[in-house]
Amino acid sequence: MISKLIKISFVKSLYVCLTNLCSIVPDEPYLKILYRIRTGKKLNLTPPKTFNEKLQWLKIHNHDARYSIMVDKYLVREYIADRIGSSYLIPILGVYDNSYDIDTDGLPDEFVIKCTHDSGSVILCNSKQDLTDDVRKKLNKALKRKYYHANREYPYKNVKPRIIIEKMMHNHTDNGLVDYKVHCFNGKARLILACADRGAADGIKKVFYDEAWNKLDLKRPNTPNDCQLECPRNLGKMIELAELLSHDIPFVRVDFYEINEKLYFGELTFFPGSGMERFEPEEYDAILGSYIDLGK
Repeated sequence: MISKLIKISFVKSLYVCLTNLCSIVPDEPYLKILYRIRTGKKLNLTPPKTFNEKLQWLKIHNHDARYSIMVDKYLVREYIADRIGSSYLIPILGVYDNSYDIDTDGLPDEFVIKCTHDSGSVILCNSKQDLTDDVRKKLNKALKRKYYHANREYPYKNVKPRIIIEKMMHNHTDNGLVDYKVHCFNGKARLILACADRGAADGIKKVFYDEAWNKLDLKRPNTPNDCQLECPRNLGKMIELAELLSHDIPFVRVDFYEINEKLYFGELTFFPGSGMERFEPEEYDAILGSYIDLGK
């Protein structure tokens, strides 16, 4: 037990040291060290074969300027409107450079707050009172975060940190608001991760399906997938739009919500889990990797 704690402490200390050096260490050696720490495996880039290896290769070699717009939660709205139409956008209530600029008097009683430049800075405000001073401080701290440096996800390097507020959306179904994450490989949708029951006492449900909504024997570690979610009514349209948005991109995940039988765009993600999360069974890492043609 003691040796295990020492090992965990050493790994954490190594990660902290690496994070402190992350702004000066070149991409490839940095990612090789980080990959070893996070996965316990050596990162093979000559040539990469698995899904996770190819995502690391893309971090180093695929620096398309469009991607910074596509991951910016504010600028992506114009991108989506131009390509599939503004009707798929969740209404926006405001955009701010500082959390203390947010005046709740002009907002509805419930809303969603997001930072435009990172992943995970999402706050659900079920009432205006939820936007406390502590929350504002947390948001301003997030605005200072250099999200690109930690995992070298190039699309985030030049995103301007801002705060947006969106309308709180409600879905009148048993599973509430379901997030459909369509994994697209060279413009072809091959995998859908459905996430339901966020915030439930027994934890979020995450279930993988193929593009025909056949449940797959696939999951992420420590994430139950023993439930069956209803096929979305707009599955065909969802796949059509995802493939349109992912055209000529080696890999991108296109997220949608189906709210009261209508599709809404969520976000675009180029590196799920930063390309450092395991699959169960492990062979799916190679299977999904085979779908990415880096030659294109």
